[in-house]
Amino acid sequence: MKSDIDTLIEEIAAQQEAVLLSCAKRIVPHVVADDLLQPNDFPELEEHPHFRYEEGVLMGIRTVQMALRAAIPKKNANRSGCGSDI
Repeated sequence: MKSDIDTLIEEIAAQQEAVLLSCAKRIVPHVVADDLLQPNDFPELEEHPHFRYEEGVLMGIRTVQMALRAAIPKKNANRSGCGSDI
């Protein structure tokens, strides 16, 4: 089950993904969301500072999301992290 914080960060990330795609489409009109997984296929994106900035913002959001997921223990999770204590 997702926490409220995780849900909020997921919403923020989705908004930033939309911003990133919009930015990419201004630079390369035919780009699609999947292309953002490999922007190096498009030299225009690879070298564009505004695109790279927006991409960095998204990576920062994802980094915070992963850090919070690691820091906030899940209910019923084994806190030792090593599997069974048997």
